[in-house]
Amino acid sequence: MHLGRLGSGIAGAAMGEGLRQLSKGKRPVAADLLLTPGNAVRLSEGLSRMRGAAMKLGQLMSMEAGDLLPEPLPEILSGLRDNAHAMPLGQVAQVLDDAWGPGWNTRFKRFNFTPCAAASIGQVHEAETKDGRRLAIKVQYPGIARSIDSDLDNVAGLLRTFRLLPAGLEIEPLLEQAKVQLRMEADYLFEAEQLRAYRAAIGNRSGLRVPYVAEDLTTRTVLAMEFIDGAPIESLTTASPEVRDRVGSRLLELALCELFDWRLAQTDPNFANFRYRAEEDELVLLDFGATKHYAPDQVESLRLLLAAAHGEDDGATAAAAERVGYMASGDPAGYRKAVVDLLATVTAPTRQPGCYDFAQSNLSERLGAQVLSLRVEQGFGRLPPPDILYLHRKLGGLYLLLKRLTARVPVSALVAPYLQLAP
Repeated sequence: MHLGRLGSGIAGAAMGEGLRQLSKGKRPVAADLLLTPGNAVRLSEGLSRMRGAAMKLGQLMSMEAGDLLPEPLPEILSGLRDNAHAMPLGQVAQVLDDAWGPGWNTRFKRFNFTPCAAASIGQVHEAETKDGRRLAIKVQYPGIARSIDSDLDNVAGLLRTFRLLPAGLEIEPLLEQAKVQLRMEADYLFEAEQLRAYRAAIGNRSGLRVPYVAEDLTTRTVLAMEFIDGAPIESLTTASPEVRDRVGSRLLELALCELFDWRLAQTDPNFANFRYRAEEDELVLLDFGATKHYAPDQVESLRLLLAAAHGEDDGATAAAAERVGYMASGDPAGYRKAVVDLLATVTAPTRQPGCYDFAQSNLSERLGAQVLSLRVEQGFGRLPPPDILYLHRKLGGLYLLLKRLTARVPVSALVAPYLQLAP
């Protein structure tokens, strides 16, 4: 029903715009009529109302293919990352009845039915149990898990039918990635397991905090965990340079530890997954539904690739890129060179002496131009393995966050231990 309304609205708006152009003596172009700002807003609003798989596809499109999408789609779709429509109160109560049984409210001193956060899979409510625990209760939208594949396929069909994607852009890899990720995120028992594993990896590390799982209240559709106060990470844009640099360094150090030390990476780059407690100087880490485990040989392959690209050794970079899955031995020379050049650009911050100033960086623009040339102009559309795509999202989100914080980070010194070099 939502898809039908969305399609009708897009088609109607395109027809109206075409008639307006004809009345002014202009010859309308179909693609331009469909890719209007108004239709982009309709698409964003429609996916947000549908939540779940539809909303996740919009999020992934904005993050994975943003450089290939015509304006204003990337900016509007990026707004889906933290902008779902909340469930009505009665629907929340029904999900909790199904998960906990009737009379569940007798276990709580208070339960706030107004969500403090709403995203693609579920929404979060603050509550306090009668035994004094202050909890964040994540409640899954009804029917989300059952509709993942069909919703994604139907929305992709809608985008193709109304030509809301540029010619040549293949979204099948994004569809498959979204399906895998959503199946994981829709299983809150899996997320609880990842949260426990990540909390154990963090241990007593200073400056980082992960909530505990309330085991007695967690089910497949309800995740109960410690509620931890904290300010949005973006609020640090007004903090002192010392604080921004310190937090930025901590974020990069954490990402390196995740991959190379723990082989356990939280791969969702949403800024809302980080909070900051100023008095304690603590980063609060949230949302572990997209956590990935990496095998030792995968991690070693990535370490070799990082070392080779850092050293600008084209031969070693190409060999390591084959090992990771970026290319094969029989690929055209032009493609192989483009991949090596792209990896050299990605690792540019590791070659900057002292601190890398993310505020002054144009790295994303340079990478965007190289990816656009590789995929569209040169026609090479191969994507790396899904596990590596998750890391792309992780590192891309980290870069954007450090740029938002205008942080100056000693990237070369933090990376050096993993290159077997002296800082």
